[in-house]
Amino acid sequence: MTSLGFALVLAAAFCHATWNFFVKRINGGPELVWLFSVMSVLIYLPVAIYILATKQPAFGIWEIIFIGGSAMLHLGYFLLLQKGYRKGDLSLVYPTARATGPFLSTCFAVVFLGEAMTAQIAIGAIVVIVGIVGLTGESRSGATNISVSILFGIGAGLLIGSYTAWDAYAVSALSIPPLLLDYVSSVGRSFLLAPIAMKRIEMVKSQWHEHRAGVIVIAIFNPLAYILVLYALTFTPVMYVAPTREVSVLLTVLMGSILLGEGKLKQRLVWASVILVGVALLAAA
Repeated sequence: MTSLGFALVLAAAFCHATWNFFVKRINGGPELVWLFSVMSVLIYLPVAIYILATKQPAFGIWEIIFIGGSAMLHLGYFLLLQKGYRKGDLSLVYPTARATGPFLSTCFAVVFLGEAMTAQIAIGAIVVIVGIVGLTGESRSGATNISVSILFGIGAGLLIGSYTAWDAYAVSALSIPPLLLDYVSSVGRSFLLAPIAMKRIEMVKSQWHEHRAGVIVIAIFNPLAYILVLYALTFTPVMYVAPTREVSVLLTVLMGSILLGEGKLKQRLVWASVILVGVALLAAA
């Protein structure tokens, strides 16, 4: 892995953990997703225009289909993640989602793409499952909260696996510029969630007034985290990018346990590290 590739993915992990932390701290709903999506559209508009003017990418029927599909998958992910953060613990929902995503991607490859199951894949899957079970066992919350956190984490992981495969094909096979792919997703979320945001306009105003800095951080770091990963994938193999990206799991567990008071820091770090080992085995298989 090149130093540039490593730097991009490490920066992406930091960005990803940071915006997830602020989403949990603000504790909003669809109106928050709409608010930071609109802000992302405004902030990244000059860069999007520059890429359109300089690269002049071609948009045929397949490019449009994949861009639209990407927007819907990401919208579903954000809404599910938001609800999961409101119902469960950041340091449970997020690690479960980040572990389940790569795990399901591997399963999809075996079942639908005919890739061979190897001992390494099997061991990686077992390690991930052990890590998730151990992590949930360390929660300070009641059994109901644990179950809810894990269910939302698995659902988010399913969407992660889906949009990762979908977007990887879009930027590699269809040569859609990574920033434009993510930018259109932000535009799509802004339009689709506008009716909900208008009905909750007082909540939107309140969140902007009370959490303006946090909203801006999310608006910048949310797209940037994924754009960095997509650009890294244009010249770095997935087997290097995927495990390095999961550093965000440890960062998020640290933020949730220390800054949000979710507790059990030492135990959760141990099990989050186990999950990372399993994800690394799967990614390198």
